[in-house]
Amino acid sequence: MGRMDVVRAAWEAGTVIPAFNVPHLPMLAPIVQAVIDQDAFALIETARIEWLTFECYGPAAVREAFERFSDPQHVRLHLDHVPVVAEDDEAVDYLPIITQAIHLGYDSVMIDGSRLHLDANIAATRQVVCVAHDAGIPCEAELGAILREGAGPLPPYAELFESGLGFTDVEQAARFVAETDCDWLSVAVGNLHGAVSKAFKDRKKTTARLNLDHLARLRAATGVPLVLHGGSGIPRTYVLEAIQRGIAKINVATEVRQAFEEGLRSGGSLEAAKAAVYERTTWLIRDYFGVAGQRHQLLEASS
Repeated sequence: MGRMDVVRAAWEAGTVIPAFNVPHLPMLAPIVQAVIDQDAFALIETARIEWLTFECYGPAAVREAFERFSDPQHVRLHLDHVPVVAEDDEAVDYLPIITQAIHLGYDSVMIDGSRLHLDANIAATRQVVCVAHDAGIPCEAELGAILREGAGPLPPYAELFESGLGFTDVEQAARFVAETDCDWLSVAVGNLHGAVSKAFKDRKKTTARLNLDHLARLRAATGVPLVLHGGSGIPRTYVLEAIQRGIAKINVATEVRQAFEEGLRSGGSLEAAKAAVYERTTWLIRDYFGVAGQRHQLLEASS
C-alpha cells in the first residue's frame, strides 16, 4: 500500500512500529525529536476523542504541527480512532472526517466500527477501505471490544481477562478481513484503552495482560498486521511476545500524555513538560520496544 508498507514490513520482520498519540499539540515536537535521535521509525497519530477531550484541536491542527516538525524518513501521520458510534452511543458522521484527513495528506486512516454488529462493521469498514485505497493509503479497522478505563463501571480486571470479555472472535476476524480488505486490524486480547475523563485521566493505568495464544490464533486466521491499542502499562514481556505473534503497530497515549501533564505540574513550564515527553518517548523506543536504529531496515524492506 505505497507509502505505509513500513507497517507490513515490520510485521513480516517480526518487529513493531510505535504509534504515539498527541492529545496536546506541544507534545508532537519532542516525540518526533526522540524518534529521530534514536534513529527509529514511528507514527504520529490523533484520535477523535482527543480533539473533544484535550488540546489538539482536530486533524487540520495536528497536520499543521506535523508539517513543521516531521521528517518522512522517521515519522508519518496516522488518523487514529474515528468511530462509527462513539463511546456515548451517539452516531458519528465518520466519512467526512476521514475524507478530510485524506485531503490533508494523512498517510493512513482508521475506521472504528467495533460498536456495530458484525455485518454493519464490515459494511462501514469496506466503505472506508475503498476510499483510502483510492487515495493510495492503507486503512486500519477494529474488531472486538477494547474497554476504556473510567468510561463506566467495570468488573475487576482479572475477571475481565479470564472471561475473555470483548476479545476479538477468531472466526469473525477471518471473515472480517476477507470481506473488508482492511490493511491492519486492531484486536482485543486483554488490552485496555487509557482513561480520558477528568476523574480518571491522572490515575496509574491498570496493568493489563495479553492472551498470547488467542493472539496467535488471530494472526493465523487473518494474515494481516495486527494492532495493539492501549499499549501503555503492559509488562514488556507480554509486548515482546505479542510482536512475535503478529502485532506490528502499538498505540501509546497515556504514557506520554501523563509525562507531559506531570511535567507541567511539577516543572511549571511548557519546556519542562516537553522535556518530560522527550525523555519518556526515548525510553519507550530504546528500552521498552527496543526499536532504536531499525529505521533503515524497515524503510528498505517497505520499498
